[in-house]
Amino acid sequence: MWAMSAVGYRRLGAAGSVATAVGGWAAGTLPARDPWGIWVPHGPGVTAAAAVLAYTGLTLLVVAWWGYGRAGASVRETLTTLAWWAAPLLLAPPLYSADVYSYIAQGAMVLEGHDVYGAGPSVLDPAGLGGDAAASVGGHWTDTPAPYGPVFLVLAQAVTWTTGGPIVPAVLGMRLIAVAALALTVWALRRLGRERGEEGERGALWLGALNPLLLMHVVGGMHNDGLMIALMLVGVVLARRGRWILGSAAVGLAMMVKSPAAVALLFIGVIVGRAATGPRVRRVAKGLLVPGVIAGAVAVGATVAAGTGFGWLRTQSVAGTIHTALSATSDVGLALGELLHLLLGADPDPVKAAVQRLGLAAALALIAHLAWRSARGRLDPVHALGLALVALVALSPMVQPWYLLWGATVVAATAWDGRAGRVLMVLSAALVYETAPSGRTPAYGFALAALACVVGTVLVRRDTATAPDRRRAPGPREGERGEARTP
Repeated sequence: MWAMSAVGYRRLGAAGSVATAVGGWAAGTLPARDPWGIWVPHGPGVTAAAAVLAYTGLTLLVVAWWGYGRAGASVRETLTTLAWWAAPLLLAPPLYSADVYSYIAQGAMVLEGHDVYGAGPSVLDPAGLGGDAAASVGGHWTDTPAPYGPVFLVLAQAVTWTTGGPIVPAVLGMRLIAVAALALTVWALRRLGRERGEEGERGALWLGALNPLLLMHVVGGMHNDGLMIALMLVGVVLARRGRWILGSAAVGLAMMVKSPAAVALLFIGVIVGRAATGPRVRRVAKGLLVPGVIAGAVAVGATVAAGTGFGWLRTQSVAGTIHTALSATSDVGLALGELLHLLLGADPDPVKAAVQRLGLAAALALIAHLAWRSARGRLDPVHALGLALVALVALSPMVQPWYLLWGATVVAATAWDGRAGRVLMVLSAALVYETAPSGRTPAYGFALAALACVVGTVLVRRDTATAPDRRRAPGPREGERGEARTP
């Protein structure tokens, strides 16, 4: 396979990022109406050409990312490359998702005193604050209550209040939050990856931050998963350094963005329990209870301070009611339900719900097993957290491509060049194709993702079979017994 220098790959990826951003001006997730006339439709011909340009640019970015991982660039060079690849996306319209319009509309709802956990953006006045955003929200989300925590809603409220509601500045305000989340993620990845030396730090940045899936869906699409991941990683870094009270508090804030961050508390508990002294029962109790109590106190305090109420407790299952083709348990449940409906006339919905619940139960069992192994010293707790989040995503009733980042960013810091890292590398390169720049999920998106998965698998196997073993820096490897050195 041909190869270029790190600078060559940087330029290739930057060209791809520019092409994706330019294509997004006509083929991105444009608002239903933009009074400023900046992000407006340009007709089917221009839109089709822009979509081709965006997909071409995305492919250049993926190829550049793949090659850059083998170019031996330094940490400083990798940070420069990240800036080059992210910069073209900063002024682009929303890409790959309309979720940012929901965020802005929900911020307007909080600002106007609506119950964001009892109603959807449709309650907003079409001619009032947040009306343009509400009109741009995807169909089934128009009447759906917010499944997000009060910390994120307060940030969305602040953006809406600061910008006054016009769609372009409001979107760019949300993008500033996404960029801040990226910066926090970089900070945390560098410190976790550094435990494996400079190679580990560089690899963590490559898989965890330079990842096209993250650039497209956190910077381009502004998904709040980026902020959840950033706060969760900060909590893990603090806990790893012995400041687990602050670490648990940071995870509590992450939970008040999106609830899956709560999984990190279990593994922070493992770190706490292994570092504690005294009888085993006391150490186990401390690890299991104290981080949760601290994060719970932060969650209660944040909810009271935000004034949005505790409705987020009842809206966590909202997303699970929406079928996504990437959810294996939903697909199996739907197929089994339809089969029983044909054979026995049974209602398919309870069957689908039962399979989804079984999937979540299996995910919880896997998470508990990973926590037990890490508590026994057979698996690094941070690496176990990454695997636990991947298991949760794989068995969840609703799965979106960017959910892979929950665990991928953590695994990037612990085993970017291990088996799990290679699998996540291939999946990242594949899933970035699943959603079109317009936010839709066309059939050809799945075909492109499958093709990228096949090509990525072949390349990884060839590299593994032919390349000499890299000399790894000392530090925790996948499956290694014992815990990483605490810096």
